[in-house]
Amino acid sequence: MADSPRLIFDAHLDMAWNALEWNRDLSKTVAELRQFESQFENIIPGECTVSWAELRRGRVGMTISTLLPRLHRRDAALSHFQSREAAYGSSHGQLAYYRALVEQGALREITDATSLREHVTAWENDTTGELPIGFILSMEGSPPILSAAQIPEWYEAGLKILGPAHYGPAPYCFGTGSEGGLTADGPELLKEMEQAGMLLDVTHLADQSFWEALDVFSGPVLASHHNCRSLVPADRQLADEQIRALIDRDAVIGAAFDCWMLKPGWVIGVTQPDDVTLENVVDHIDHVCQIAGNSRHAALGTDLDGGFGKEQSPGDLETIADLGKIAGILESRGYSADDIDGILYKNWVHFFYRAWGED
Repeated sequence: MADSPRLIFDAHLDMAWNALEWNRDLSKTVAELRQFESQFENIIPGECTVSWAELRRGRVGMTISTLLPRLHRRDAALSHFQSREAAYGSSHGQLAYYRALVEQGALREITDATSLREHVTAWENDTTGELPIGFILSMEGSPPILSAAQIPEWYEAGLKILGPAHYGPAPYCFGTGSEGGLTADGPELLKEMEQAGMLLDVTHLADQSFWEALDVFSGPVLASHHNCRSLVPADRQLADEQIRALIDRDAVIGAAFDCWMLKPGWVIGVTQPDDVTLENVVDHIDHVCQIAGNSRHAALGTDLDGGFGKEQSPGDLETIADLGKIAGILESRGYSADDIDGILYKNWVHFFYRAWGED
């Protein structure tokens, strides 16, 4: 079971950001990328774990892949674009990267229930290992949305999901490490999203912004990469009452793989990655399932290579191709084959069928 060739859906990967900001040729294997990057000192936070090739090898056939308007700089202030126009331009550059790979046939953009159903069927029946990887386009952080009126433009460009917050204050709300509710323009943004059919990702929303957003936004919501505050206390995590609210909205919550979010007391740059394993990931998945009373709201949203590398990922995960190990852990805890299929990919698939009106 641990080596099961099950299909996997990862709901959060910053693929274009890795390609453009880290200058990674993601068509290569992780081993090839690591060998190239090992020639240089201090250019990356750690050894990479993700590439398009590695996703295919691990049968991660579907992702939510992001536009991430953020730089990676040692000084936190320089990690944010100093103008929203620059963030807008950067995100369009990342969008062009995805479009180029779609043109090549390496990726398939999933924009509605029909394209999702066709893609899932193809992957479920594939024996070649050469199919394009499907992706749904999301944006993490809202600086590139220059006004709420711009939402239809972005939706037409392919953006189906928006997480308005990242770290700190954002134009329309507050994010991780800051406190506050929706800004004056926040309700209008959410209303434009709902009208356009864009989905709301509550990941990174500060608590007050989270609750106010749920009050304003009546469309489908998800938490693409979030863990549980009762297991690892931090404002980056979801409190149990937030998990219950998301379950009431028929949301799905993707478990993130960043070590400091998985085990209490894990310190970035100090604690060794072997101190955290995929068992800890399953702890968070199981907690969501226990609150829900079923397995339908738990899934994966790894965030692997999201500004960190292997040094900050579970010690028993060499690359993203190892996600299939989750199946064996779930089985050992009494989860059925249907439960496991749901957590690995079907829960996300059916969430999007519902969101797009065809479940």
